[in-house]
Amino acid sequence: MTATPIPRTLAMTVYGDLEVSVLDEKPANRRPIITRIRSASKVPEASAFIRERVAAGRQVFIVYPVIDESAAIMAKAASTEFAKWEKLLAPHRCGLLHGRLSVEDREQVMTQFRGGKTDILITTTVIEVGVDVPNATVMVIENAERFGLAQLHQLRGRIGRGQHQSFCILLTDSKESGALDKLTVLEKSEDGFEIAEADLKLRGPGDMLGTAQSGLPPLRLASLIEDADLLLEAKAIAKKILKNDPGLQLPQHQTLTRIAIQNAETGASLAN
Repeated sequence: MTATPIPRTLAMTVYGDLEVSVLDEKPANRRPIITRIRSASKVPEASAFIRERVAAGRQVFIVYPVIDESAAIMAKAASTEFAKWEKLLAPHRCGLLHGRLSVEDREQVMTQFRGGKTDILITTTVIEVGVDVPNATVMVIENAERFGLAQLHQLRGRIGRGQHQSFCILLTDSKESGALDKLTVLEKSEDGFEIAEADLKLRGPGDMLGTAQSGLPPLRLASLIEDADLLLEAKAIAKKILKNDPGLQLPQHQTLTRIAIQNAETGASLAN
């Protein structure tokens, strides 16, 4: 399937290709992350809040969707905005991190941030996974509407990793209802499965045999979203049938055999 990982995986689970292991507890001492949507015009207020948190000894991520400005993409860029934040937040120390830096330079920037030699890290999504700085308690995401819901959830996971209260500020000027609906999900929930379901509803799982990155497949008998419980019940029945009759040889299963053969032939012809 071609959609992004969380809705894709949830869709595959419903279809019966995967099992789910539920981890429903956070590590000890983790607090809920306070998440708020704010207008992009609120940068002065955001900078004042950042100053307050840094003065309290905490550190901050400021995340951008792109490295450099482009005529093709109307979005703020980390390299361009770095100078703005340096000026707004002086004398607090700022660092710049993005994927075009060499591995050695990226590691140096992260080492300085982890060690507290810089207070604010202006960055792209290069920090999305594998970054653990418990003292970082604030994340400001500019042009938040340009990120996928799953990606925003991943990014937010870089804060709230220590004992101090953490805050995620989603800055946007988008007036599109779909974008605001997406961000509102993050404002209301930290539950990965709930967010996955919302992502599935907003985007769809994508094509099974094709290239579409979003949209719902045309199921004839059920809705992937509204009939999830029914589909899971059907999955359980199917597993029971295959356990008792792996080859579908019993008379009562001959109809299922014919359907399976027809589906396999249809899939093969589409693939070719």
